[in-house]
Amino acid sequence: MKRTLAWPLVVAGLVLLFALPSMTRNEYLLALGISFATFSVLSGGLNLVYGYTGLLSFAQVGFFGLGAYAAALLVTELNWSLWAGALAGGLLAAVVGLAIGYSSLRLSRHAFAIVTLSFALLCMIVSRDWVTLTRGAMGIPGLPVPSLSLPGFANAWRLNRPSDFYYLLMGFAVLSHGLIYLVVSSRLGRALKAIKLNEPLAQSQGINPLGYKLLAVTLSAFLAGVVGAFFVFYLTIADPSLFDFYYTETMLIMVILGGPGSFWGVLFATAILSALPDLLRFTTDLRMVLYGLILIAAMLVFPGGIGGWFERRRISRWRNRPYGEAADKPRTEVAP
Repeated sequence: MKRTLAWPLVVAGLVLLFALPSMTRNEYLLALGISFATFSVLSGGLNLVYGYTGLLSFAQVGFFGLGAYAAALLVTELNWSLWAGALAGGLLAAVVGLAIGYSSLRLSRHAFAIVTLSFALLCMIVSRDWVTLTRGAMGIPGLPVPSLSLPGFANAWRLNRPSDFYYLLMGFAVLSHGLIYLVVSSRLGRALKAIKLNEPLAQSQGINPLGYKLLAVTLSAFLAGVVGAFFVFYLTIADPSLFDFYYTETMLIMVILGGPGSFWGVLFATAILSALPDLLRFTTDLRMVLYGLILIAAMLVFPGGIGGWFERRRISRWRNRPYGEAADKPRTEVAP
């Protein structure tokens, strides 16, 4: 798709997303929008680490829950604002991500995958067994209605309706994807792809693989921590289910189906998979079976993901155009 056509479509899509709460009061649709915004940040961060850098990470759900618990404790115990609690949760997740990356990436990619999986499992165990801090399996229920002070507004914004959290999480998702897009479309993104394709060759060209990998891991951890902090106040409870492996599976499926390393493909797959389980609720007994069959069929049709399918089509068109013809010039038949 040409850029002159793509960006107006993106703007139109954003306008439609932010106009949804004013067009309908259906809390079910708003809940789907909140789910999409949350998972889009998580899958976008995972795509940055796995899709662009080639590092298989299971820690995203740990960063998500860590930010959620940190914000919940700071707001309830120390009366911090949601802005401060979310920022603290994101920074804590970023520091932990930096520590995990620095300690494991100096060994191998396999060590990184094992350490991130161990971290995610450890987070669940700690949240369940450290009762004096996390309240154990009961969690931290009844989180207060947060208020946000916005520049230029005299009164604080009280987040007491689903539409309020919709605007908050969708706005943060747009900012997060804008930041990720700036990274992957810049020199940093090209360096990450080079490291994924051939790390020794990239290093021979003066690229520091460890530094770029740590940047990707830290940024994805920060975004996951912040979105976890916002999402937990929408749930009104922080409990060990935040570290459920279901979230990890869902994020990985979104990235694989969208196409690792494809910004728009992963975003499109996230939109589909955020709504698909709920659309299959007409058959409770077979819902997950149908969900699995749809995923298998999608992978058979798109073995490289949605983004990979579009990339193969683009390359095929480029190879089939006549020699010397401009890339954007349409092919025309010449009469004999």
